[in-house]
Amino acid sequence: MKNYLEFENEIRSLEENLEKLKDPYNSDGLTEVQTEKINEIETELKEKLSNIYSNLNPWQKTLVARHEERPRAKYFIENLFDDFVILSGDRHFSDDKAVLAGFGTFEDKSVLVIGQEKGNDLDTRIKSNFGMMKSEGYKKCIRLMKLAEKFNIPIISFIDTPGASPEPGSEERGIAESIAKSIETSMSLRVPNISIIIGEGGSGGAIALASSNKVIMLENSIYSVISPEGCAAILWRDPKKTLEASQAMKLSANDLLSFGVIDEVIKEPVGGAHRDKIETANQVRECIRRNLDELLVLNSEQVLNHRKQKFLSIGREKGFGYGHQETDKLSIKSNLYLNFIRKLFQNKIFMFILGATIFLLLFLGIFIL
Repeated sequence: MKNYLEFENEIRSLEENLEKLKDPYNSDGLTEVQTEKINEIETELKEKLSNIYSNLNPWQKTLVARHEERPRAKYFIENLFDDFVILSGDRHFSDDKAVLAGFGTFEDKSVLVIGQEKGNDLDTRIKSNFGMMKSEGYKKCIRLMKLAEKFNIPIISFIDTPGASPEPGSEERGIAESIAKSIETSMSLRVPNISIIIGEGGSGGAIALASSNKVIMLENSIYSVISPEGCAAILWRDPKKTLEASQAMKLSANDLLSFGVIDEVIKEPVGGAHRDKIETANQVRECIRRNLDELLVLNSEQVLNHRKQKFLSIGREKGFGYGHQETDKLSIKSNLYLNFIRKLFQNKIFMFILGATIFLLLFLGIFIL
């Protein structure tokens, strides 16, 4: 049985009529299939889907991003990568089922694949904690990212989480520190990493794995510091003001692309990724291929600088009037000043002259008094 969102009532009606017409058996017995009528409804259905999905507001896009039938990380891993070997455990506490991670091949290139998994039914959703990773999940990812760097293997991450797990056990095992270390590890990698937000990209739970050379979003996915419901509850003390909150947060892919927070938007089939998973997977495959080819020609130092400058430049042009070159100069100048001061104080002759000068000034001050 298909699941329909609140703004898809007209689509539901058309598809139900279409199914009845395609079924030659009804309450009146065997009837003739009305081909012309079917073609009319199919054409109308395509037009409705195109019109509705090309005019979604941010809250409606949030509902699409959370759709129960939307392709999950497991689907992309199974359909895009060969010889995938899952690796488990953080070597400290346990294995987190909210994240699938392991090595495989993408078009004969070895890659590390990390996927936040929400599950497809009630049992798998409970097992994967609805995609909310715990401390051990991030520790597992850190371990595997360092292993991939050791063997010069690029990393591809699929982001789909409402946020990190808020349960007491996760807090007791230091989830905040685990997220911070995951961000630090992602930012300091000397191998290319690509992150694709396929559904929800929620808060630190997402950015822990999305601190990458390339951050890419599916067209109807979202990426935000908090959920619209949480934002509405804080700002208006009314969780029903989700539309106002989602509009203010600028959480859609096109908004984030215009701000330079992400690098690319992957077009979804008409009606959303859940209506044509195969086409969505093909679009994601092409995107990974293109970006991997672009990044694999860089050496380790260039990969690190590419990622650093990507994040340093976010908001610079509109917020401070700096471009990439100015950002480079800013970081280089700061490093030059710090190195100069550090070397100055390490110089024994300079320290002797400085000490003698201070002593002389003190002596003259006492003599004058």
